[in-house]
Amino acid sequence: MTFGMSFPTKFVSNMKRAGADAESNSTYIIPMNQTIIMTEIMTHGPVVATYKIYEDFSYYKGGIYVHTAGEEKGAHAVRVIGWGEEKSIPYWLVANSWNTDWGEKGYFRILRGRNHCDIENQMIAGMVKV
Repeated sequence: MTFGMSFPTKFVSNMKRAGADAESNSTYIIPMNQTIIMTEIMTHGPVVATYKIYEDFSYYKGGIYVHTAGEEKGAHAVRVIGWGEEKSIPYWLVANSWNTDWGEKGYFRILRGRNHCDIENQMIAGMVKV
C-alpha cells in the first residue's frame, strides 16, 4: 500500500472555532471534545479530520483500529461520519478514500475519545449557504 506524502502547507481560511457566530459558507475547527464532535455530526453531518498513519494501518481489514506497531508514515484526511461502541470500546466511524475493497468496504473504525493517532486533534466542519 502506498501512503501520501506530507508537505509543509500554509492554510489560509476564514476558519472559526465552533460556537462562534458562523457565517454562511464558512469553516470552523471543532474543539477536541467527543461530545461536541458527536453533536456536530448529529446536527450538521460529517466532519473532516486528519490523523497520523502508521505502518500497521496498511494491514487494516476490519474491527476497531488501534495502532500497535510500526513507525509513522504520514497523515491522511478523512470524513468522520458517525460513532458507536463495540464490546464497550468507543469508536469513530470513518469514510476513507482508498476504495471499497479496503477496510470495511471503504470505511474504518478507530478508537474514540483518546485522540488516537491525533484524529480528534483538529476536526473541521463547515456551514454552507444554500
